[in-house]
Amino acid sequence: QVQLVESGGGLVQAGGSLRLSCAASGRTFSSRAMGWFRQAPGKEREFVAAITWSAGSAYYADSVKGRFTISRDTPKNTVYLQMNSLKPEDTAIYYCAAGLLLSTTPAYDYWGQGTQVTVSS
Repeated sequence: QVQLVESGGGLVQAGGSLRLSCAASGRTFSSRAMGWFRQAPGKEREFVAAITWSAGSAYYADSVKGRFTISRDTPKNTVYLQMNSLKPEDTAIYYCAAGLLLSTTPAYDYWGQGTQVTVSS
């Protein structure tokens, strides 16, 4: 089992920034990729960004490319999502996920509890 705990969400004005953190514990060696997803009210969960632990290869949804940056701190088993130039449409619950393979679909084995991000206009 892998436990994931997100933090860093909150309320921010449009144009502002937030940094989300996801701390992994447990059998972390069983996951090779980490992803961030988000789900807004009434919408399906959507891919935001993902990264591989070993090479640090990162992938982004088109909607966040150039504004969000995913990174990892391997010794700390922590993944970050730096979100800049936030827009009201970025408002959602953000979830961290861990899995054996990197995917842009919710095909991950472990999920965090989510952290709320609200962007006011």
